[in-house]
Amino acid sequence: MAFDKRNIRQLHRRLVPVMVAPLLITVLTGSLFQVAALTGKGADFYWLLNVHRGKWGLLNLEMIYPFLNALGLLLLMASGVVMWWNGRPKKRKGT
Repeated sequence: MAFDKRNIRQLHRRLVPVMVAPLLITVLTGSLFQVAALTGKGADFYWLLNVHRGKWGLLNLEMIYPFLNALGLLLLMASGVVMWWNGRPKKRKGT
């Protein structure tokens, strides 16, 4: 099954800016809370878990935030793999 290289690159290029912020928020808040928990100050930084899960003040996306994060990451990985696979040089027969 052949994919149009230009369409895949355009999808990837449009999706990256949209997904950078949610992925950075998830990684940073999860890591920072883990550091706080390991130092015994997890209770003081419980708000990081709320942000990590998608609860931002009045905006509560806890039910869909993980799924949107996962879907965006899977699309980025799939488009990246397709671009990598299509960009590989073809092996010649007989060499």
